[in-house]
Amino acid sequence: MPAQIAKIVTNLSLDKAFDYFIPEHLRSWVRVGARVQVPFGKAKSYRTGYVVALAESSDRSDLKSIAAVEGAHLHIPDALVKLAEWMAQYYCCPREQAVRTVMPAVVRGGKIQQKQEKVVTLIEDEDLKDVMPDLEGRAPKQAEVLRALVRHRRQCTLSNLKKAAGVTASPVYGLAKKGLVKVEDQTVTREPQADDVVLPTEHLALTEAQQQTLDMILDSIRDQKAETILIRGVTGSGKTEVYLQAIAECLANDQSAIVLVPEISLTPQTTERFRSRFGNEVSVLHSGLSDGERFDQWTKLHTGSARVAVGARSALFAPVQNLGLIVVDEEHEGTYKQEEAPRYHARDVAVVRGKQQGATVVLGTATPSMESYYNTQRNKYRLATLPERIDQRRMPHMEVVDMRAEAVLRGGAQIFSRRLEDLIKDRLANGSQTILFLNRRGYATQMMCTKCGFVATCENCDLAFTYHRRDAELTCHLCGEIRPAPSTCPSCGDQEIRYSGIGTEKVEAAARARFPYATIGRMDSDSMTRKDSYNKTLNAFRSGRIHILIGTQMIAKGLHFPNVTLVGIVFADLGLHVPDFRAGERTFQLLTQVAGRAGRGEESGHVIVQSYTPYHAALQYAMDHDYESFYNEEMEIRQALKFPPAKHMIIVHFRGENEAETRSTAENVVAELQPLLPDEADVSPPMPSPRPKIRNMYRYQWCMRTAQILSVGKKLRRNLLGRNFRNVHIAIDVDPQSIM
Repeated sequence: MPAQIAKIVTNLSLDKAFDYFIPEHLRSWVRVGARVQVPFGKAKSYRTGYVVALAESSDRSDLKSIAAVEGAHLHIPDALVKLAEWMAQYYCCPREQAVRTVMPAVVRGGKIQQKQEKVVTLIEDEDLKDVMPDLEGRAPKQAEVLRALVRHRRQCTLSNLKKAAGVTASPVYGLAKKGLVKVEDQTVTREPQADDVVLPTEHLALTEAQQQTLDMILDSIRDQKAETILIRGVTGSGKTEVYLQAIAECLANDQSAIVLVPEISLTPQTTERFRSRFGNEVSVLHSGLSDGERFDQWTKLHTGSARVAVGARSALFAPVQNLGLIVVDEEHEGTYKQEEAPRYHARDVAVVRGKQQGATVVLGTATPSMESYYNTQRNKYRLATLPERIDQRRMPHMEVVDMRAEAVLRGGAQIFSRRLEDLIKDRLANGSQTILFLNRRGYATQMMCTKCGFVATCENCDLAFTYHRRDAELTCHLCGEIRPAPSTCPSCGDQEIRYSGIGTEKVEAAARARFPYATIGRMDSDSMTRKDSYNKTLNAFRSGRIHILIGTQMIAKGLHFPNVTLVGIVFADLGLHVPDFRAGERTFQLLTQVAGRAGRGEESGHVIVQSYTPYHAALQYAMDHDYESFYNEEMEIRQALKFPPAKHMIIVHFRGENEAETRSTAENVVAELQPLLPDEADVSPPMPSPRPKIRNMYRYQWCMRTAQILSVGKKLRRNLLGRNFRNVHIAIDVDPQSIM
């Protein structure tokens, strides 16, 4: 007998499911994950809700009825509803937020529909070699249409075919009259890379270490062990080929796979590699898609017409059928952590989804996060190691330049050391390419008057503006405030304004001045403003049209350019001296990942690390590619201080427009809740955040470290969710990636 009661969460963040009666005519349509319209409270209009459970009965006798079921075939799969429930509990957020997270807004909204378009198909039984000679002479445009169709694998939308052949619709319909093609209306998928022609690839021969790693993964997949396997493979060791062959096994067993990458900039190149191996089985999910593209990609996975989902963080919630494998590439990256509620970490949620659905989870990186490597040491995860690059390619030679000595010898701070300049000139002469890395955008980090000491500061954030010379603007990188750069000091009127510090824009200007005959490109969030900017710049670099590529961390990982033989890290200390316990770990990871872009072809690579603190442990271990020693030294510090991964961390953030009220609320909450926490929890008093003001909001935080993460999280959730603290907003961040 079909269930008569549905438990529904609405689009209000009440953290509660409400019972509704299921009318008899809707019982065959109402299922877990279904989107429904329901009456709520005294409102005359209906609210949208999602079914999270079904029941035979309810404690209440005055139940309202479900009014309608929306988009019955676009329900949230049961497995994702279960995952959302876990996320709500672990990450201390309302259930409604977690449920909304696992289904894209464009699908939830119900406004986007599948697209109908005219599709041209080449008649299968036509032998083109018999008809082409005649068409070449009598109807050359029709001949061009046929050639374009062959390039598009014998089928193409009419709009794309006209572009590819450079014709109007007339030659196409002329071919239809001759019976050579057929034109018909079809439901088409809006593909993000519909015009790209991707050449198929075959499996590559594996090294012994690659084969052992693959065998470990396949054994787990076949036996549905739901294991988590960490691959620690040096840059260029062939991790992606292992992923590809593991996914091929999944597809052969009628299973699906999800592949996560940390940055949208990595998605095009990664997608190309997977599409070349698996063709139309691949669906792409990331924030750079249009609404129509995102709807169609989600639908392909939901219906099973695609079985490999590739994308950034949110692709974890792809509605694939019969999940067998989740790959989290560059698992150490902080971009897998979402900064708004629910503040989930995609890597950790991937492990939970794998456990819930009996799927194997593979974490891959050259520089494992402390948490993941710690879990291998405790036998929670299995460890596979790829210690060498493929084809016996050598790891890049890393050389540190002491910029303190450079400044003394050259009479002041420099952007490029003499050693780096010489090596860039050498690369330009021999035709190889160079990457210059600086993880800070803009031209200068502050504008200062040398006469009165005035510093241009954002009033919203109490942070110095960054100067962008191209647009002659001062920009706050926290709140986005923009204002014209003054030509004189706003305080005293003096014309001697100085711009100090460096960003990628300044590095680009300096490179153009030093290397005028080189073609220089820049990749950062300021220059990558168009949807196709990433692809165009990377393709230009890959083809050799750009000699020197300058960028932030979006060029630091996952990209494969065989002609890059030199990497210059302009300011290696940038992330070392910030008040964050992960500063050393991030610096080690970033240096290793950036260095890994060099020497991936036939020629060996060279890396110049410019530093003002050349003897810092993170730099020294990175120079030697020595992860084990770095981990052991860092872990001693973390255990002594009881920082993650020795213990879990939770930060409760308080934000308000009035500083005194914000501080008072934080103190009152801590006084109320601290007695409820277990004795083993290390609890700090509430204090101003390292960035105490952003967007006119004062910020305080309460930090705790505990081994009993579920128990502490439950108490915080019960006592903080849904409470009204007047003018102060409270947010709970479980397992934060930063204390900033």
